Amino acid sequence: MVDVLVVEDEPRTRDRLASIIAAHPDWRLLAQAGSLQEAHIALESGLPDVLLLDLGLPDGSGLSLLDSLRARGAATGTLVISVLGDESSVLRAIERGAGGYLLKDADDRAVVAAIEQLLAGGAPLSPSIAVHLMRRLQTPPRASKAEIEGIGLNERELELLKLIAKGLSYEEVGQLMGLKYNTITSYAKELYRKLQVHSRAEAVFEAQQLGLVGTA
Repeated sequence: MVDVLVVEDEPRTRDRLASIIAAHPDWRLLAQAGSLQEAHIALESGLPDVLLLDLGLPDGSGLSLLDSLRARGAATGTLVISVLGDESSVLRAIERGAGGYLLKDADDRAVVAAIEQLLAGGAPLSPSIAVHLMRRLQTPPRASKAEIEGIGLNERELELLKLIAKGLSYEEVGQLMGLKYNTITSYAKELYRKLQVHSRAEAVFEAQQLGLVGTA
């Protein structure tokens, strides 16, 4: 049996997803949760094979649950089912380990097909999401000046970002900037916080999408 955890705060949608799982002969509803807190409690009892995840939860973003699963080294396949179809939401979910992404207007058959595809090692996406991603990858847009200014990077942080994008280590960056290693790591932590990322690779990727640094 394939154990499935449904995390969705809207009761009707949660019930619909639970019914889809219950109707499949090879799937079992492990639990259903309407918040991050309830989801974490459910995960304490065991990891599901499949997680159906909404991003807009009342006590935080579903992305944090993806981070938690990745930190635990879980083999759970995650299918995001959300009303959020913007580039940022999709890319952040995929970066954090989501295996597929459906919009909430997907019908029952599409949900079943997506879960089956996920279990088979595929990456199910709503058609509009797939088109969105193709366009984004082919012609990455540059953020507006207002958007870049809104991130609030100072000159030191921007210089650090451009140097790590070139592949330099923190030690090498420190030598070029004339700063101690601990100072560079402190700048890096603040840089990651402002960009809302968790690693050097994610920071460089985000900077490329914003047009702050060039692509390789």
